[in-house]
Amino acid sequence: QVQLVESGGGLVQAGGSLRLSCAASGRIFSITVMGWYRQPPGKQRELVASITSGGTTNYADSVKGRFTISRDNAQNTVYLQMSSLEPEDTAVYYCYADLYGGSRYTYYWGQGTQVTVSS
Repeated sequence: QVQLVESGGGLVQAGGSLRLSCAASGRIFSITVMGWYRQPPGKQRELVASITSGGTTNYADSVKGRFTISRDNAQNTVYLQMSSLEPEDTAVYYCYADLYGGSRYTYYWGQGTQVTVSS
């Protein structure tokens, strides 16, 4: 059974930083893309950032220059370093991975971690 476990959320003041981590475990043969979505209160889930196994990254315009995504392929772990946080970044953050567990590539999701930025 594949699991994605997130950590690192919390409460921070505007202008501060947080680092999210997400580790995938279980029957995993390979992972193509890993990344993060977020869902602000009362809004739809939106893509924050993604990274391929080769290190190609993609960011939402709203976080470019403030957030950095990285990945440890050996540990099946993805990170999101968030800096210069704004109240608008308040959301539940979900990691995801497109991985091959023996039958076909499937998207898996973490349980979500709350990030709250106070003004």
